[in-house]
Amino acid sequence: GIGIGPFNLSLAALAHGLPQQGAAELATAFYDQRRDFRWHPGLLIDGATLQVPFLADLVTLADPTSPWSFLSYLKHKERLFPFYFAESFHIQRAEYDAYCRWVAGRLPGLHFGHQVDAVRWNPERDLFEVDFTQVDAGGEVEALGRTYTRNLALGIGTAPYVPEPLRPLAEAPTVPVIHSSEYLDNRQRILGADHVTVIGSGQSGAEVFLDLLRSRPAGRERLTWLARTPSFAPMEYSKLGLEHFTPDYTRYFHSLPEPVRDRLVPAQWQLHKGIDAATIAAIHEELYRRTLDGGWPDAVLTPGVSVRTAGRVATTKVELHLEHVDQGTRSRLTTDAVVLATGYRERPLARLLAGLDPYLRKDSSGRPRIDDRYRMITDPAVTGSVFVQNGERHTHGVGAPDLGLAAWRSAAILNTLTGKEPYPQPTRTAFTTFGLEQREHTRPQPAGELLPLVEHP
Repeated sequence: GIGIGPFNLSLAALAHGLPQQGAAELATAFYDQRRDFRWHPGLLIDGATLQVPFLADLVTLADPTSPWSFLSYLKHKERLFPFYFAESFHIQRAEYDAYCRWVAGRLPGLHFGHQVDAVRWNPERDLFEVDFTQVDAGGEVEALGRTYTRNLALGIGTAPYVPEPLRPLAEAPTVPVIHSSEYLDNRQRILGADHVTVIGSGQSGAEVFLDLLRSRPAGRERLTWLARTPSFAPMEYSKLGLEHFTPDYTRYFHSLPEPVRDRLVPAQWQLHKGIDAATIAAIHEELYRRTLDGGWPDAVLTPGVSVRTAGRVATTKVELHLEHVDQGTRSRLTTDAVVLATGYRERPLARLLAGLDPYLRKDSSGRPRIDDRYRMITDPAVTGSVFVQNGERHTHGVGAPDLGLAAWRSAAILNTLTGKEPYPQPTRTAFTTFGLEQREHTRPQPAGELLPLVEHP
C-alpha cells in the first residue's frame, strides 16, 4: 500500500482481520512519508463533526465484529457508556482522527517515514518493484530501499487546491493567504487580522467562517464570505439522495459511458460540496443573535462571485478583483487575511507511476482506466494488480472520496486479492433502482413493476 490515509488504513485493518484460510496467502506492507497518522489536522476545529455517521469507520460496514471498529476503540478507552448516553450519531472530527491514530498505532505492517519514489514492473521477477526513501523526523534521508510486491494499493489522497490567481499570494510567507487545510496552524494570526475574507462555499468554508464569527466581537466582525456557487447551499442529505453513496450507485455509475460520467460528476456537486444543515443553522443563529441589540453584524456573505485576479497592497493587505457573473459586475475588495476553502484535488499519479506508464490503459482524457474491482487496466504482460483508493471519481462517481464506502471498497479489493470472498458483500444496498436494468426476471411481476424495454432492430 502506498499512502496511509483512512482508505488504505481501512484496507490494512480488514487485511489484518482476514479469516485464517486467507491470511496465510496475503502479506501486507503500507508506506507513508509522514511520521505518523494525521487526518486533516488543520480542520479539526472544536465542535466540527463528520458528515457521515460513526458506522462509517474503517471496518464496520464490511465487518461489524472487527476489533478495529470505532466501538472497539471506545471500549478500549473505557468510553463506551458515555458515548451511549451521548446519543451522537455524528462524531467530532477530532475524535475520528484520534480513532484512526489508535488503529494506526496498533496495526502491524505500517511503515511511516517512508517516502515511495517510484514504481516499476519487473518482468523477470513477475513483480512490482517499489523504491522508497526512509526519512527521519527532520526530513533528512536515513536510507534508500526497495521492495517487491505482487499487488499495489494506491491511497495517496488529495492535495489542497489553490486557484491560479491566488497562488503567488499563498506562496508568499508575509501575506496571510492560507488554505483552509492549514487553518488551525494559522488561526491566531488570522484572528488578529482587522478584516478576514473566506473564499469557498463548502463545509470547510462554512466551519471556518462560523469559527471566526464566534471569535470576533459583535458589531466589529469585519468578515466577508465569498463563493462561486449560486448560493450557500445545503448538502443533499435526504434519505434517497444519500443512496448515491451506495455500492448500487457506484456499480451503475461505472457502467455508464465516459462522456456521461464526466457530465454527471460536476452536476452532482451538492451531494458532496454543500454545507450540512446544522452548520448553516448555527451560522444563521449566530448572525441573528448579534442583531438583538439593534444593528446588523459587520459580515458580508456573497455567493455567485469569482476571484479574477489578486495582488498585494503595501505589505500587509490583499486586494481581490471580483466578478459577479449573473450581474455582470466587477468590484475590488481589500482585506487583511484570506482563508481559501477551495477544496482538494486528486494527487497526480504520473510521476509516481512513470515506470508503469507504458503498461497503463487510459481513457480519452488521459486518465487511467479502472475496472469495477478498483484495478487499473494494464497490459496483459502485467500479471499483478494496481488498486486505486480515492483516485477513481472519474470511473466510480461521487462516492470515491466518501468515508461511508471505505470499508466496502477495501472488502471488494481483498475479495479480489484472495479470490475467496472473505468479506461477503450484499447484492443490494439501495431502494432506488439506478437505470433500466436489462435482466431476466425469474419471478412473477407484481402489478405496476417496471419491466425493461428491449428494442429490436
